[in-house]
Amino acid sequence: MKLSLVTFAALAGATSAFVPAPQANVVRVATPVFMAEEEAATEEAAEEEAAPAPAPAAPTYTCMSREAILAEPNTIEFGQKWDPLGLSDLGSDETIAWFRHAEVKHGRVAMAAFVGWWAVGAGLRLPGELATGLDFASIPSKGLEAWDAVPGWGKAQMLLFAGLIEFHDELFHSRRGDHYLRGGVPGKNMVPGLYDPLGFSSKKTPEQLARGRSVEIKNGRLAMIGFAGLWAEASISGSVPFQPDC
Repeated sequence: MKLSLVTFAALAGATSAFVPAPQANVVRVATPVFMAEEEAATEEAAEEEAAPAPAPAAPTYTCMSREAILAEPNTIEFGQKWDPLGLSDLGSDETIAWFRHAEVKHGRVAMAAFVGWWAVGAGLRLPGELATGLDFASIPSKGLEAWDAVPGWGKAQMLLFAGLIEFHDELFHSRRGDHYLRGGVPGKNMVPGLYDPLGFSSKKTPEQLARGRSVEIKNGRLAMIGFAGLWAEASISGSVPFQPDC
């Protein structure tokens, strides 16, 4: 009996060795150092959230200024810039550069159209046929009637050719020099062989080139007015004083 009690007591003592000892409740006290670290982290996070987004990078190009563009051509005819609608005050420098480029191109087209209208009216004709069964000699002498006599495919070819010139002008402006919106000269032709194929302008001084640009702009403006007058008289007889039937 005594042996059994001793054995039970030994087993109970051995088992209690594997029972974890009770731990006292640990109370963590927030020390001043720990609180200061938390406050600093919170302030840093708030500063990161409140920081403004970085400003966009400034462009790496410089467009020709509005003043430099409008300095040509001179205003000797009116004594000042003639702009009753205030178009030259619109937009940015890029806007004025685009306006000038478009003006020069329209002036060139108007000069070519005015000369063509005059040549047809004067009876000048090319030899051969304009189209199958249509001789140049049979084209009417009046401008709009001559245009109506051109077959539809002929008109489409003219428009397609003009579109190709426009496309390649923009393409070569970007690849072979400074684009007119990125510091290049507005109105400068970049299509090889289209203007001045013999290279006369390459021998001119900067002053002569500047004068040539001014002359071209003025002649283009006059041609736009002249062509508009021809078209108005051809459409409405007597709408242009002293203008003969054309």
